[in-house]
Amino acid sequence: MDALDGPTALALLEWQVEMGVTDVIGEASLDRYALTDTRPTAPTKAKAAPPPEPMMEQVDPVAVAKIAANNAPSLDALAEALAAYDHCEMKKGAKRTVFADGNPQARVMIIGEAPGRDEDIEGRPFVGRAGQLLDRMFAAIGLSRTSPDPATSLYITNVMPWRPPNNRDPEPAEVAMMQPFLARHVELIAPDLLVVMGNTPLFALTGGRGITRARGNWAQAWGKPLLPMLHPAYLLRNPGAKREAWADLLALQARLKELG
Repeated sequence: MDALDGPTALALLEWQVEMGVTDVIGEASLDRYALTDTRPTAPTKAKAAPPPEPMMEQVDPVAVAKIAANNAPSLDALAEALAAYDHCEMKKGAKRTVFADGNPQARVMIIGEAPGRDEDIEGRPFVGRAGQLLDRMFAAIGLSRTSPDPATSLYITNVMPWRPPNNRDPEPAEVAMMQPFLARHVELIAPDLLVVMGNTPLFALTGGRGITRARGNWAQAWGKPLLPMLHPAYLLRNPGAKREAWADLLALQARLKELG
């Protein structure tokens, strides 16, 4: 290619400028995809940490139960405190709070496990088939929940005031919630002796289990003589065990005579 003279080169340059070609082009083409962006970037702002979630106050259901029970000066107040207690999930599936039945002046206080279907409907403990058997059992030694005479009457309650779902056994945590109410219940009734029927009340009052081994063996709980007995529902399933139940009833009758 012939060398350009000055005027021709200048004319070509002016033409390129008019066409918009103002950047210097190298001998080789550039791969724009391979180039790194060297432009300065603005510093990124650190994201602010989300505000901490509010701390949920931890509630001790047993402590709440103790306060409610200890502040109850009477049986009516205790029944109201128990009905207002909302920390036990079992309550949500029950129709009624089953508190007690019988004569509050009775010498004998019977403590069962939990309400069944009939008790949940009627709102009284031991009114189904097991309750009917219980009435016949104690009538055989001259005791009745309907007797106005404290010497021949019964007072009946349960560890759990609400029917368990599917009639399952109460869990230890559920029993622990009810212990303060039960202890205050015993304190207000002040019976001469206690009868626990089944594993749940045996555990609630003594910490032990195995009602078939414990039955008939006198113990002490909360300052009272305590007689473990087989639950009437167990006797309905195992009629052969009624002999042991009769022996326990005779032992109860004898102890009442000793106490005068």
